[in-house]
Amino acid sequence: MTWVDAVVAAAVLVLLYLTLRVGQGTTVSFSTSQSAKVNTDPGQLPYDAARSLLRMFVALLLSTVFTFVYAYAAAKSRRLERILIPALDILQSVPVLGFLTVAVSGFIALFPGSMLGLECAAIFAIFTSQAWNMTFGFYSSLASLPRELDELSRSFRFTRWMRFWKVELPSGMIGLVWNGMMSFGGGWFFLVASEAISVNNRGYALPGVGSYAGAAIADGDLARVGWAILTMAVMVIGVNFFFWRPLTAWAEKFKNEQAEASEVQRSVVLDFLRRSSWPQLLGGLLRPVGRALGTAGRVFGVDDRPLTVDPLRRRTGDLAFGAVAGGLILWGLIDLGHYLDDRTGLGVFGEPLLLGLATFGRVVVLVVVATLVWVPVGVKIGFSPRLTRIAQPVVQVLASFPANFLFPLAVWFFLRTGLSIDVGGILLMALGAQWYILFNTIAGAMSIPTDLREAMDDLGVHGWQRWKRLILPGIFPSYVTGGITASGGAWNASIVSEVVTFGGTTLTATGLGAYIAKATAAGDYPHLLAGVAVMSLYVVGLNRFFWRRLYRLADTRYAL
Repeated sequence: MTWVDAVVAAAVLVLLYLTLRVGQGTTVSFSTSQSAKVNTDPGQLPYDAARSLLRMFVALLLSTVFTFVYAYAAAKSRRLERILIPALDILQSVPVLGFLTVAVSGFIALFPGSMLGLECAAIFAIFTSQAWNMTFGFYSSLASLPRELDELSRSFRFTRWMRFWKVELPSGMIGLVWNGMMSFGGGWFFLVASEAISVNNRGYALPGVGSYAGAAIADGDLARVGWAILTMAVMVIGVNFFFWRPLTAWAEKFKNEQAEASEVQRSVVLDFLRRSSWPQLLGGLLRPVGRALGTAGRVFGVDDRPLTVDPLRRRTGDLAFGAVAGGLILWGLIDLGHYLDDRTGLGVFGEPLLLGLATFGRVVVLVVVATLVWVPVGVKIGFSPRLTRIAQPVVQVLASFPANFLFPLAVWFFLRTGLSIDVGGILLMALGAQWYILFNTIAGAMSIPTDLREAMDDLGVHGWQRWKRLILPGIFPSYVTGGITASGGAWNASIVSEVVTFGGTTLTATGLGAYIAKATAAGDYPHLLAGVAVMSLYVVGLNRFFWRRLYRLADTRYAL
């Protein structure tokens, strides 16, 4: 055993020990009558940071599993796709606070007397801020699988299990890693809402950087807000160095190209691990497990789907599936209508519909400006491994920075300049939404084969012609994924961006996000349901009439 092996083994043991020690705090006793008390002593921050990191990685693991199952089902079944993708539109439009309202009560009832109930609710909230973007991205890669890879799988009669692990997952790996990184940043963005929960006029708090920052902001303590910001920056940079940068460098091997790139991404951690014999030893130990899973995976059948289907049979199946699915949806809508009619009347939808127009305007402005600004930047970063190494931690910090941490500065700036929160709220929304466009553009640019770029150089194609013939078609599928998730993320971010509080000062914008935040804090379920339903209507409508058409265009014309 070399000294490298010893260092790797020691690091893994220390990581497991810290995980177990921190995890012990998730099962302590808890009573719903306890008040939400947060220890804002700066000496508490290392422990709080560890608790937050544990929640984030558990949520990322759950999001990855959900992504594989959900995206695969939507991409492989034309009928399920008609239900699952619109449902995903709705899920990403439901605010984190909307999920928390239900999750807190449910998990507390599931784990009575234990802090584990609140932990599960917080992890579930973080999961809802991570999963949708990853699922959209992986679904897009499955739907736009290169034709030659599809023909390869069919020709060799791979099992569906082999096709997924040997063809489909490697093809979408770069986008999956970068979308995972962006989704992880989305989890940081909603950390305050996930760890310091106010539902039905009752406050719940968990040890974590988010709850620490929330308490410091509520107290108007700028010094402790500064400590929270510093801790957040250290965590983001550390996670990027030890986790995301090795992953992005490792994912380079899945790039589909014939010519080797002159520059590739590097990672000190990945290079160190490759010098160790542990990965090879672990791979040898797990190889029999992989073979056993491959054998068991034969039950899913062989990749021999017919290229043509009997039109009459397809039509009959579509009608039967549509009747069942439509009946269930109609039943749910009727039941919701009866519930709201009994408590407030159906006129409750009028106010959120009007307020939604204001938030819709902010979303459109944000997406247009973010596209114009970040697409060129993303292409520049994606085309340069050297620039990627420099920009990745910077972008990760910016993308992960919760808007709540900037509330003290935002309140001061808005009051000092006289800028209305109705306009300034766009800037706060952008902190949680614009990065989806940037990260997906970077992933799209990195996925463009080096041989195509070199061919353009040899032909002397530069400037606008290069953008028109290579760059825009190459990044278009990834950009559409970024655009649709940025749009949904902007709606979600409006919840924390249209109501800005610091100390005793609160600024409230006119919009649907403020409406939902107010209903959540008051425990007003009829108005909360109405607000969430209207927000879902806006998001699904925008996706149906705009983004979905771009998705079809990406699948039919711009898949590499």
